[in-house]
Amino acid sequence: MSARFHDSVMSCQELPLHRKIRSFIRRQGRLTQAQQYALDNHWQDYGLDPTLAYNFAELFGRVAPLCIEIGFGNGEGLASIAAANPDKDYIGIEVHRPGVGHLMMLLHQQGLTNVRIYCHDAIEILEQKIADNSLAAVHLFFPDPWPKKKHHKRRIVQPSFCRLLVNKLTPGGYFHAATDWQDYAEVMLAVLTAETALNNASPEQNYCPRPAHRPLTKFEQRGLKLGHGVWDLIFIKN
Repeated sequence: MSARFHDSVMSCQELPLHRKIRSFIRRQGRLTQAQQYALDNHWQDYGLDPTLAYNFAELFGRVAPLCIEIGFGNGEGLASIAAANPDKDYIGIEVHRPGVGHLMMLLHQQGLTNVRIYCHDAIEILEQKIADNSLAAVHLFFPDPWPKKKHHKRRIVQPSFCRLLVNKLTPGGYFHAATDWQDYAEVMLAVLTAETALNNASPEQNYCPRPAHRPLTKFEQRGLKLGHGVWDLIFIKN
């Protein structure tokens, strides 16, 4: 399951992103030997320094659609998407080092060259390191819903986040979120619908079927077997 970034609308007023409320907790966990080895030996191949400015076309050695995944967890989903779409370039953003190490291990094993990784706060990366009108897609799969009301301020999908998406996506670029929490899905739907520069890809103006580009996670498969729902939201920039 993806490292759980967390999202929603404030009940009274929006919480500005610049107040540095974190949408994550650094639950680092213990690195396996393989993950530590990958961090030590493959960072120079896949890792990005959040203090530097990159020309991503030069970094990847080509001009291609650029996509970002926020909170990629153990990286298996992102590695699968990147392998299935060699014509696109991907930037994964994850704060948990075991997941970063695991993705680097997968990328090296599979010989994938179209992924780079930030181990940093996704909002700061989007605000400071990603050019406006440059992203073909932003993915946010299974973020933590922060279910307690007192923690809703940590949720990432707020009106200010939607405006950030609008600034960074190319015209025709899309934002794709998925969650297994129904009330969380409802809140995200309301927030995204309120952003006039984004259009819901669902003909019914609610949720979309899982598209082929989003692979099923082991966590999701277990939940579906237990009868749990999953909601996909896809919004396209005008």
